[in-house]
Amino acid sequence: MAAVESTGSVPGDIETRGINVIRGLSMDAVQKANSGHPGTPMALAPLAHVLWTRVMKFDAADPHWPDRDRFVLSNGHASMLLYSLLYLTGFGLELSDIEQFRQWGSRTPGHPEYPHTPGVELTTGPLGQGIANSVGLALAEANLRERFGPGLTDHHVFAICGDGDLEEGVSHEAASLAGHLGLGRLVAIYDDNHITIDGPTELSLTDDAVLRFRGYGWHVVEVGEAANDLDALERAIREGMAEADRPSVIVLRSHIGYPSPNFTDTSKAHGEALGEDEIRAVKTILDMPPDEHFIAPDDVVAWYRDIGVRGRAQREAWEQRRDAMRKAEPAMAEDYAACIEGRGIEGWESKLPSWSPGDSVATRSACSDTLDAITDVVPGLVGGGADLTGNTGTKLLADAGVIGTHDFRGRQIHFGIREHGMGAIMNGMAVGGLLPFGGTFFVFSDYMRGAVRVAALSGYKTAFVWSHDSIGLGEDGPTHQPVEQLAAMRAMPGIRVIRPADANETAEAWRVHVNNDGPSAIILTRQKLPVLAATGDRAERGVARGAYVLVDEEPAGPDIVLVGTGSEVQLCVGAHDVLASRGVSARVVSMPCWELFAALPDDEQAEVFPPGALTLAVEAASTFGWERYADDTIGIDHFGASAPGDVAMREMGFTVDNVVARAEALLALEEDE
Repeated sequence: MAAVESTGSVPGDIETRGINVIRGLSMDAVQKANSGHPGTPMALAPLAHVLWTRVMKFDAADPHWPDRDRFVLSNGHASMLLYSLLYLTGFGLELSDIEQFRQWGSRTPGHPEYPHTPGVELTTGPLGQGIANSVGLALAEANLRERFGPGLTDHHVFAICGDGDLEEGVSHEAASLAGHLGLGRLVAIYDDNHITIDGPTELSLTDDAVLRFRGYGWHVVEVGEAANDLDALERAIREGMAEADRPSVIVLRSHIGYPSPNFTDTSKAHGEALGEDEIRAVKTILDMPPDEHFIAPDDVVAWYRDIGVRGRAQREAWEQRRDAMRKAEPAMAEDYAACIEGRGIEGWESKLPSWSPGDSVATRSACSDTLDAITDVVPGLVGGGADLTGNTGTKLLADAGVIGTHDFRGRQIHFGIREHGMGAIMNGMAVGGLLPFGGTFFVFSDYMRGAVRVAALSGYKTAFVWSHDSIGLGEDGPTHQPVEQLAAMRAMPGIRVIRPADANETAEAWRVHVNNDGPSAIILTRQKLPVLAATGDRAERGVARGAYVLVDEEPAGPDIVLVGTGSEVQLCVGAHDVLASRGVSARVVSMPCWELFAALPDDEQAEVFPPGALTLAVEAASTFGWERYADDTIGIDHFGASAPGDVAMREMGFTVDNVVARAEALLALEEDE
């Protein structure tokens, strides 16, 4: 494979000077910002240099080439290491961007952000996320390679991680699954520098990383004190790449802040500017002009820029293979393009199922039926559950195939009881050419929140499927009954939170997700719900708008609007009928997605909620936030209770009778005023 072939030797002096430029840029950028982490970029400059100049397959002129090698800096606080390489190899960053490190509006924020900076593959800030994302990238590579052949997909994933990444629990979850599956295209380098912000890692960490990763089933390469030995680093990386059946971790003992005379191997080098005097001392050691800043000699930059376009021939050969597939196997080529572009094939929506009024279907079951119906026409859909695949509506038909150890062709993943790992792995899959989905109980979204937040911040097209959405799940009780989770997820910018009222709205939730960018949270019931009379006609437009009139008032002009989400919409419909029999003109609004509704112009929102009309909201969750839409809310501002689901709902006021009573009380209060 071309990616494993040696690029040959280059003059040692230019390599040494290039590495020192990376160190100098990292020191100067942090010093100018008076904020950042210089020590790790200084120590790992040789490692990153070897990866980018001797090993990795990429073309800086096309940062989105699907078959490029991926580089993930999981310890994202060392961002100047990545920014230096992106500048030097020609990804579009300029020296002025380096000088604006961590400043307002710059392309070099404190931690790498996807897709803010060209060449940044993933957002890595919260420790542990990047290494888990790398597992997702490697899983996507393996799946696409098996399905479409190595002519289109044949690359590696390289990840640098530190002590902080490996201490975070999400790294344990992801590494365990990677070892189980045997993701041989993943090569991680563990920067074992023995320093954290508080001081030596031994203050809190005495793990044996070698035994740990061997226990996960990884191939372990111990290189020891080789942080400045370019040939030893290259040999270790290539050994990892050659191990096709297992992921590899290279354990490297580095010295943070090297070659700082006063701060090498100190916590100060981790997270503080070194100071001008120390920087001058380091530059003197590196044979650089001590009083110059942001040094990037023309010949060094030119040498790196040549490296940056070295992969052009490989990319062009790949494009020829892709074009040949388009001619020889157009259907397969279209499926591949749909995966890479994160979309369905043309006309895919015609496969969405529908249900008739009178049917009784749990929305988790409707989710499973929808996924089964569209899997063939949305080729990127790959996912499963955190040991709750059948329970959460994320189980596909048997012929979709199950991904297992060294068997990556299928579409179903068993993530195991690893909610946080599942979320972070899915995020990696989302930028690796797939449309991932993953399910667990809604209450366990709390375990996943770090990954969900990064997906929202970065715009990853990840589908978080959460079932057992209310106290209606029943006997498992308050530990499993989500109450505050809806409000918490709605408070997060950048994610669509969709709680369908019935099976038809569930299918439409998937239309919204596939046809739009960014992540979605699809919130589903355990219990069966009636298919509502109007959703077959109105849900397609209504769900896409976030809220819509499900039942019209009679005569025109409502006395009151009853608005609900999920399983409570049926209560609003029942209350409407009772109120109508008593001469009250009520409108029923289904509001599956606040975020989509909030994006509508004011006049279109007013079509749903007429100005001045009284509004009663009904939702089996915290009332927090409903004040923006409703005059009163039937909700739950306390934890639930263990009981059969229908009993819990009844005892906590989620009945047609109570909705009617609260609506009449709200109308009476209005009359009194």
